[in-house]
Amino acid sequence: MSTPSWKERLFGGFRKTSERLTGNLTEVVGTAKLDDATLDDVEDALIMSDLGPSAAARIRDKLAEKRFGLEISAQELKEAVAEEIAAILRPVAKPLEITAFPRPQVVLVIGVNGSGKTTTIAKLAHLFQEDDYEVMLAAGDTFRAAAIGQLATWADRVGVPLVRGPEGGDPASIVFDAVKSATDRGTDVLVVDTAGRLQNKRELMDELEKIRRVLGKLNPEAPHDVVLVLDATNGQNALSQIDVFREVAGVTGLVMTKLDGTARGGVLVAAAEQYGLPIHAIGVGEKIDDLRPFDPDLVARVIAGVA
Repeated sequence: MSTPSWKERLFGGFRKTSERLTGNLTEVVGTAKLDDATLDDVEDALIMSDLGPSAAARIRDKLAEKRFGLEISAQELKEAVAEEIAAILRPVAKPLEITAFPRPQVVLVIGVNGSGKTTTIAKLAHLFQEDDYEVMLAAGDTFRAAAIGQLATWADRVGVPLVRGPEGGDPASIVFDAVKSATDRGTDVLVVDTAGRLQNKRELMDELEKIRRVLGKLNPEAPHDVVLVLDATNGQNALSQIDVFREVAGVTGLVMTKLDGTARGGVLVAAAEQYGLPIHAIGVGEKIDDLRPFDPDLVARVIAGVA
């Protein structure tokens, strides 16, 4: 059996969102013309597909501007919606580029426990390796022994060095050791796992602040990226995590994971419209190559069911 293409895997990952939206849009075009009532129905269909009220209103306005009063088929409507979704997604589609000098580029990865953070770190390492970058990982989530063990397993699997310390150890000192080691070895990218507990925001803020201070002593530019991992199955809850982590950690970009067919993938569009943060990559499964740079046009067409 041949391996499914990335496009096929995306279709699988966005299946629930795509089926819901295309089903709703097909029902909408019972009328011949794109009038106010039809546009209301389109807007409702977009909101019900987790694209959020702001993106839905924007898409409605664009459709009204370009096609108001014109006859439109279900296929034409889906094509038009795909184009407007792409217009929202294109400005935020930015791969995580390794440009730091001196090396290493330090990427802090944050996210709530259970978001797929540790697995995503391994997949990012794999992506960087594909571009011939030397990668090192640092186990800065010392709060859970399981997180350290899981990251060690992935580091072995991907074939990259890991700097770790004891459970309950000081994350900042592990990060310090990792940056020193990566600098000495001439490593291109250091990806740092951090604690994902939001129950005590103050504690997490203090910990991240300490990591930043330590990094600043070794490399004033670090961290170069603060990447938030979001679990797409959380739908609108993922958006509230962006709010909290932006405040706590100064997020610079997003990775959306667990687009596994049950996920509410429309939240990707809502995040792009609401926050405008770069979306670096999306993940559609558990395999090491299931994380890929974010292609806005392909994703838009998949969501609207016209890819």
